[in-house]
Amino acid sequence: MLNGVIVFNKPADFTSHDVIAKLRGILKTRKIGHAGTLDPMAEGVLVVLVGAATKASDYLLATDKVYRAGFRLGLISDTLDIWGKTEETGAPLPSADDVGRAVTSFEGGYEQLPPMYSAIQKDGVRLYDLARKGVEVERERRFVKVEDIKLLSFEGDRGEFELKCSKGTYIRSLCHDIGEKLGCGAVMDSLVRLRSGSFGIEEAVGFEELERLRDEDRLEEVLIPMERVFDHLPSVHLTAEGLKRGLNGAYISPEMTAEGELPHEEGTLCALYAPDGKLAILARTGRLTVGGGEALFYEKTFYQGDRP
Repeated sequence: MLNGVIVFNKPADFTSHDVIAKLRGILKTRKIGHAGTLDPMAEGVLVVLVGAATKASDYLLATDKVYRAGFRLGLISDTLDIWGKTEETGAPLPSADDVGRAVTSFEGGYEQLPPMYSAIQKDGVRLYDLARKGVEVERERRFVKVEDIKLLSFEGDRGEFELKCSKGTYIRSLCHDIGEKLGCGAVMDSLVRLRSGSFGIEEAVGFEELERLRDEDRLEEVLIPMERVFDHLPSVHLTAEGLKRGLNGAYISPEMTAEGELPHEEGTLCALYAPDGKLAILARTGRLTVGGGEALFYEKTFYQGDRP
């Protein structure tokens, strides 16, 4: 059975759901999902989770993303992008220097208003369902982190910028807000996700390559093992006793680890490895109610080996 992560290069005109549906046929498995939706017209990195890796979705959704976005000045749109109902503002266009300053002014982050055309729910209804009916509702602004934002090019009425941002950032909204700051309006007209967490577009594969690798029985070459998914977390190697207790959902004390000690900061998420070196469990550091000693508390199992 396939288990791991595939970095997929999503083409335009495919929803994330479309991609997963097609990959189920290519990979011949139904246990497949993704970590972070891309809009239909967006391209780039879609992190695909296969087999036991589907359990990692919540953790990977929270990772930062890197995007390259194109924008067009002098327009506004109901969807905040070029694919909605657009309208010319007629406002004078700014200089390249003014555009560069407007783009970089968002460095650090800001309180962003989510677009109506989004999957956010209001009273149990998706905002995009309301938007399609012509209904606009009040939304709460949310702080989004923006790092390393820079203008890549600008000529005439069109430019491109690149940025690193936190989960929940809407690049369409950012383009709109850049247009507001410049006083001329702006819509997004292209979007490529270059990176999601530690997974970059340089290792992404498409449908045709996956079909070829499947036919040559070489899918393992692009299947990233779970050990890499959490290699940024503190690692703890378990003894056989520690593995047994952890898989049963019990707490693990320091003497049940090969190191004999735990990361000291309480609440730290750790990757726990079986004696054979395979990822087994995610757990958090904490203290026992009785005695106050340090321990690891079970959060999720990824173990695929024989249970001790």
